[in-house]
Amino acid sequence: MSPLWRDQIQVFFAPDRLDFVRSYRGIRPKPSTRFAVACERKQGSPAWESPLGQLEQAIADTAGIDISITVSNHFVRYAVVPAQTKIASPSELYAYAAFHMREIYGERAGAWELSMGEWDPCSGGVCAAIERNLLERLEALAIHHKLKLKHIEPYLTGAFDQWRKRFHGERIWFALIEAGRLCIASLSQGAWQRISNQKILHGVEDELLAALDQEALLFSGRKETAESVYLLAPEYPELTLPTDCGWHIISLQTESMLAPSLYPAPSMISGSKN
Repeated sequence: MSPLWRDQIQVFFAPDRLDFVRSYRGIRPKPSTRFAVACERKQGSPAWESPLGQLEQAIADTAGIDISITVSNHFVRYAVVPAQTKIASPSELYAYAAFHMREIYGERAGAWELSMGEWDPCSGGVCAAIERNLLERLEALAIHHKLKLKHIEPYLTGAFDQWRKRFHGERIWFALIEAGRLCIASLSQGAWQRISNQKILHGVEDELLAALDQEALLFSGRKETAESVYLLAPEYPELTLPTDCGWHIISLQTESMLAPSLYPAPSMISGSKN
């Protein structure tokens, strides 16, 4: 079958939920099927074991089609890899990125599979890491069910690429929020500066504001009187910040540009298909 005619599956893979979108192609394409299911963590097992089991059930009879997986920031670790003009090959870049991951995360980084995003020797780039066991299980699942695995993509970098044309200014703040996780990236003149990826333990609004203030201080040692932050929070469509807090939210999810259908939404959790 021509790749242009193959159905496509898109998956959002998180510890507490699995979002699944199937697009139908061919001579007589049908409306997309979309559903989400809650995942309950099994005691003593990795956090990804339950959504992996749900994914296997969802793709039980889908042989011969394409699959793309976006991995929640719960399962990804990030590092900004500084500029280095002396790097001459992909292997040198990988070694350089691995060094920085170990500097930040210690020896546990040895159990992760690393992936470098768009790299500029003069401005650096971003390294994302996923537990190697999880990556291997996802790849094995695709092979077992005879699916064409198009890519496995971290949530932060995928969302950034989706909206990057909307980011303007010499100093950019991008906040990505999902259930239980807050990720903030900062850029200066188009170059990545910092990425924080932290658990949300209390109220989303309070933690976002505190994290933004902290990141501003770590970024330059001071916070401007008024700052703007680009925000993507599909599960929190009503999220706002106090008007006098010094931060202005620029929502990335608008009527003219909705979040991709596979991204988690608060009304989607159910056991049935739409």
